[in-house]
Parts: sequence; structure tokens; C-alpha cells
Amino acid sequence: MTIEEIKLATANDIETRKAEIAELVKSNDAEADFAALSDELDALNERSKELEIEARKADIEAVIAGEGEEVKEFEIPKEERNMKTLAEVRNSQEYIDAFAEYVKTEKDGAVRAVLSELAPDDGQIPVPTFVEDFIKTAWDKEGLMAYVKKSYLKGIVRVGFEKSATGAVIHAEGAKEPNEEELVIGVVELKPETIKKWVTISDEVYDLKGEAFLRYIYDELTHQIAKKAASELLAKIENAPATATDSAVGVPVLEADQLALDTVAQAIAKLSDEAAAPIIVMNKQTFASFRALQYANGYAVDPFEGLKVEYNNDLPAFADAEAGETYLIVGDFGLGAQANFPNGEDIKIKFDDLTLAEKDLIKIVGRQYVGIGLVADKAFVKVAKAAES
Repeated sequence: MTIEEIKLATANDIETRKAEIAELVKSNDAEADFAALSDELDALNERSKELEIEARKADIEAVIAGEGEEVKEFEIPKEERNMKTLAEVRNSQEYIDAFAEYVKTEKDGAVRAVLSELAPDDGQIPVPTFVEDFIKTAWDKEGLMAYVKKSYLKGIVRVGFEKSATGAVIHAEGAKEPNEEELVIGVVELKPETIKKWVTISDEVYDLKGEAFLRYIYDELTHQIAKKAASELLAKIENAPATATDSAVGVPVLEADQLALDTVAQAIAKLSDEAAAPIIVMNKQTFASFRALQYANGYAVDPFEGLKVEYNNDLPAFADAEAGETYLIVGDFGLGAQANFPNGEDIKIKFDDLTLAEKDLIKIVGRQYVGIGLVADKAFVKVAKAAES
């Protein structure tokens, strides 16, 4: 939008254009003028403030004319301005701009000045509200991590799981008391590790201001880190022992040398009774092979047993899998997996403007500290390709 168009823009016009700018930045269009987009976003935010003031003045004029509710004072007293909540400060344009500069320079003077007495006691710099939403959305949109239960405990977390236990019995009145339950417990450790993802950006992207810059950076990094976390979870399922040990849950194995309409049903049969909400994870090519079986049988049988299917190309397609290699997983991720974030879900970012300086590129590294593990026995079953007989 031109300056003249912005001066005449309505609130709806502003929100529509800001959404368009966000898409342009996200697409990293080579023809986009990022500096101009950043300036335009600033102008749109200024126009939005003007509209708010105009609306407030209209309320006052309505009161003077005998209409509307009483407005005691247009100017907000200084002491009231200083009583903003932390959520209001984090959502303000002033804080967004200061946080963007903090991300670039790692100098926190400006953000702490805006926070004032609202700065957290633990020394952490809270991200703007929309960045927090970005991070949460990334974890929720990632197919597998959206199901996993999350915790936020410091250090190494130890989770107990039931290896075996005797069942309940019926005790007739007056009969000898039943034997005490025999319960065997294992313990899993969720040891945090750092997941890193780095991207390179041009000087033009680096020069973006405030919201436009933060959207560009966090959108890419959060998506890739969540995706890597899902890959790590699948690797833990694939490498888990078939039978539980004192320090690891068991993941039974179903071997099949060919796909069949009852493959998923056989896998479900190996899950524990507690795994009440299983899903299926497979490569899209494997999904297509199952569909071909279904078509050939005139849709007489649902090979997926009505379960939700999540695609993940970390698993090989059935046709490409080697003997002993897992190509499909069935499991209850909400019961059987846990992700612990000792430092919260915020992603830490560090800039390196020296390594690729000769190419006018800046390296950005995103880091997430998280412990991922399997915490329930027989919550998952892996289907592996059997050796051909």
C-alpha cells in the first residue's frame, strides 16, 4: 500500500495488508523488497494507533452530545499507564521492536527498559505474545508431537512404568485373604538434549524490523525443530527393546514379509489395554500400497481399522524397507511418550554474522533444550519387514 492509501485505510484494510506482508516474508520471495515491507508495516501500525485515537475521540464527542457512556478522561494518567500487565507489555509494538533488536544483538537493555518492574525474577526475557503463539502452533502442527504429553521440570526427569503386575481377584466373604499384588516397576530417564537448527539469511532480511523480522525467523526455526523432535521420538521407538527392561519400556515387533489388510489389526492386538487411543504412522507410499489393497478388495475392509494416520517420511516405504527395518508404527503417543522442556518451550536464537560475511549472509542458530522418551510399556508396536522365506 502507498502512504496515501495507508492514511485512508480502515482497521480491516490494515489487518488484511499485514497478513499479506506476513505471507510475503514467510515465502522469502526473491523479488520482495523486505526493507520496504518493514517500513510499510511500521506505517500500518501507526495508522492503527491513529484509528484507536479517533475512535476514542468519537466516544467523547458522543458523551458531550448526550449519547453513549460517560468518559471521565481522555488522557490516561501516568500512574495508570505504568500499571500495564506483562501480557499487555509483551503484546505492545514497543516491546516487539525492542525484542527484535535483542534477538539480533543479544543486548537486553531495551527490552528490560520496556519491561521495567515487570521483568521476570529468573532473568529470562519473555518473548512477545505472537512469538509464543508461533512456537506453540509449531509443536501442535507437527503430526506426532501434537499428541505427546509435555512437562516443564528442571533437570533429568525419572518416570516409573509398570513392567508387570498381578491382576485383581474376587474375594469371597470369610475366605482367606488374597495374596498381595506383585508389582514390578521400571524407571525411564528423560535426559534433556539440545536440538539445533540453523538457517542463513541475507542482509535485507536482517534489516527487517520488529514483527516482520521475528515472524520470518521463528516460523522456519520452530517448524524444523519440532520436526526433528518427532524424528528423535520415532528413532527411540524403533530402537526400543521388544520386552521391557528395568530402564526401558517394551515395544513389541510384528514382522510381515508383505502388506495385508489385517496388518494394522495384528499390530493393535499387541498393544497394552491402556493404549486406548492409538494412531498409525507410515510413509505416504506405504499408505498408497494399503489403499491399493483396499481398492482390489472392493473396499470390503478398512486396512486402517478406523484409526487416524500420520505421515512421516523418516519411516521407509514398505517397498524400500530392508529385512528387519520398521516401516509402520501403531501406538498411543499420549500415553506412551513424553517431552520435558526444562527451560520452557521458548527457542533460543543466536546470530553469527562473521562465518559467511564474505557472501553477505548471516547464520542464525535456533536451540531447543528438551528430553524425549517412551514412558509406558507396550504403548507402541513397530511393524518390520520380515526376511522373505
